[in-house]
Amino acid sequence: MKHYLYLVAFWAWFTPCTFGQSVSSDTAKVEKKANFGPLFKNDDVIKLRIVTNIKALQKDRGASPSNHWAELYYARKKKGDLKIPIKLKVRGNFRKAAKNCIFPPLLLDLPQKKDKNSIFERQNRLKLVTHCQSEEYIFNEYLVYRMYNLITNYSFRARIAQVTYEDSAGLQKPVTSYAFLLEDEDDMAKRNKAKDYTIKQIPMPRIDSLQMATVAVFEYMIGNTDWSVPYLHNIKLLAPKGGKYPIPVPYDFDHSGIVEAKYAQPAEQLELASVRERLYRGLTYPPALLQQVFARFKAAKPEIYALYQNNPHLKPGYVKRTLRYLDDFYSIIDNPKDVKRLLIYGGGKPQAAGVVIKGLN
Repeated sequence: MKHYLYLVAFWAWFTPCTFGQSVSSDTAKVEKKANFGPLFKNDDVIKLRIVTNIKALQKDRGASPSNHWAELYYARKKKGDLKIPIKLKVRGNFRKAAKNCIFPPLLLDLPQKKDKNSIFERQNRLKLVTHCQSEEYIFNEYLVYRMYNLITNYSFRARIAQVTYEDSAGLQKPVTSYAFLLEDEDDMAKRNKAKDYTIKQIPMPRIDSLQMATVAVFEYMIGNTDWSVPYLHNIKLLAPKGGKYPIPVPYDFDHSGIVEAKYAQPAEQLELASVRERLYRGLTYPPALLQQVFARFKAAKPEIYALYQNNPHLKPGYVKRTLRYLDDFYSIIDNPKDVKRLLIYGGGKPQAAGVVIKGLN
């Protein structure tokens, strides 16, 4: 009873749509994609070939990986392959470790001057999310980025690529697998008329309320607990032009329940049976603000479902499970009692927002 009265008083304290600071309206418009090159202009699968010393690259998974020279070939329809000299570097945290991923994620450093007819025009640094253990997770995680694009412009764009990795030393056979390219952080910030915000230990109450609530609800939607604002763990913060409070942008969703990666496990501190079990890790927001956030998700629902229904690369069983998983989420936000029980009371774990996950620093 005391807990209930506390929440009533908590809600009464706040005026609608505020949480102790100004609230972004998310009116930042995506600039013409041509200003950032053609790479993310559409979602067609692009074919790439990367030639480098595979063994040397694979072994370089320490705390400070080195740059490795490589050649990137892009298959053009009419003019043949275009060769671009690049530098490669192993990146990531969990997926960088050899025990977790056979093939690590990579950072592509492209030269400043490139053929203007290249799809990589205006691109300088790109993350490449590789197949890790199995390429079936590639499309699963890629679609999470596409989902969030439908919710807000404060999101990373992604594009699927079919990549052939060739060993320049000739010691290994070429390997072809799907991957996806991820928009550069600076480009994402510029696109939203913002700058990088790198200060750590910023608590969630000091983040723009509408955008923080949007991130928290989205992470709950996809069953992801592997994120932290104070530690900037799988969260990028932006300083919007003319804005007082930072904007959070999530990334790295391979540990979310919706992706179904076999290696994904929830942090033991959260006491969850699996990553498929949802747990809200956001703050307690006023009903009016939550309803504003829910409205975004409801408006995007047909397009979100279409991402899975219309993708030929997904297995039918996965599509069915994912749509049911999404059905459960939409059923929750449509039910005020479930919202109160699971997003306000925290599903019996109201401390989840403040739990510090082991290993973050």
